[in-house]
Amino acid sequence: MSFIKPLGEKQPPLILHIVYRLAVGGLENGLVNLINQMPPERYRHAIVCLTKHTDFYKRIQREDVSIIDLHKHNGQDFGIYSRLWKIFRDLRPAIVHTRNLTGLEYLFPAALAGVPGRIHGEHGLDIHELNGSNIKYNFLRKVIKPAVQHFIAVSEDLSNWMIQNLGVKSDKVTQIYNGVDLKLFHPRTDSRPALGPMGLTEPGSFVIGTVGRMQAVKDQLTLVKAFLILLAAEPSAQKRLRLVIIGDGTLRGEALTLLRANNADHLAWLPGEKDDIPEIMRGLDLFVLPSLREGISNTILEAMASGLPVIATDVGGNPELVVEGETGTLVPPADPMALAETIRRYLNDNNLLVLHGKAGRQRAEARFSMEAMVNGYLTVYDGVLKKKKTWVNSKPL
Repeated sequence: MSFIKPLGEKQPPLILHIVYRLAVGGLENGLVNLINQMPPERYRHAIVCLTKHTDFYKRIQREDVSIIDLHKHNGQDFGIYSRLWKIFRDLRPAIVHTRNLTGLEYLFPAALAGVPGRIHGEHGLDIHELNGSNIKYNFLRKVIKPAVQHFIAVSEDLSNWMIQNLGVKSDKVTQIYNGVDLKLFHPRTDSRPALGPMGLTEPGSFVIGTVGRMQAVKDQLTLVKAFLILLAAEPSAQKRLRLVIIGDGTLRGEALTLLRANNADHLAWLPGEKDDIPEIMRGLDLFVLPSLREGISNTILEAMASGLPVIATDVGGNPELVVEGETGTLVPPADPMALAETIRRYLNDNNLLVLHGKAGRQRAEARFSMEAMVNGYLTVYDGVLKKKKTWVNSKPL
């Protein structure tokens, strides 16, 4: 555990965020952005990782944020309930904010420990419940629902799903879009930044890319297959077309194997996780998100802010970000032929590429600022605490 510096006798209320693991991911990126951007005089923050944290925590810019690892065992770990109850009683947070199904059940011990504010956020469904109709998972959500005072959904799609499938009252759900750092992510102003090994890109190259955990729900293999289809079908593709996939996970080895089997590995760069995502975005010409399911994709927002046209699958919250025919194109999931044909349009139409890229940047500026996201969360946090008597002086960590 790390310790925050005591802020004196009268301190801002403490929010205890519970996540499965603090590592590279869209949910975790949104949490870090929220903590970094929220005025420190409004709320203090601590993060409980059910498993552990990685070097990703270094992206947190505030020095007063404590991180507590619980090292949860695989499967059912009943001891974690007592450990969490003790943390709740010792730290006396004003709010416990859980995220996604892996954290939801821990609002019960929070309620038993007397935590005044209990909030749950849904950031997206995983590979085991792509359509949100998993009977076991939804039963668990309904059982724990009484312990939740307010729900947050990152997309209208998820908000509607909670109301219609889980029976959550509409006045207990607030939809808040993720924000994007418009200063950090911006269009390139000069020549393309160098990407990958020497010789991968050169003047005239057309670089398509994606960023994200390489897991089944993200389905980067469909992008690899579309890339291979284009290499075989487009005469100029071998000279111009390049593929960049940033991220690590179980699909990375499969993707590399598929590229090698088709003698195309020298035309692609799959380096695993990288920290210089803004610079990498400025090195791309076209961003592709081939996911099978999404909440609200931070990487789509980052691509739009970087002035890139976006091809995304027509799932989850993606249609709320990508305006079809204006900032990019929506394609069916798990359809490499349709994806290849859409990429081909941008490859052969530079005017379309530029037009959609500029429109994407304008949309990011108008709709998805950090300020709007932070104000949305502050409104929910303040509203919950107005309804409940808070612990006046929660203990310093």
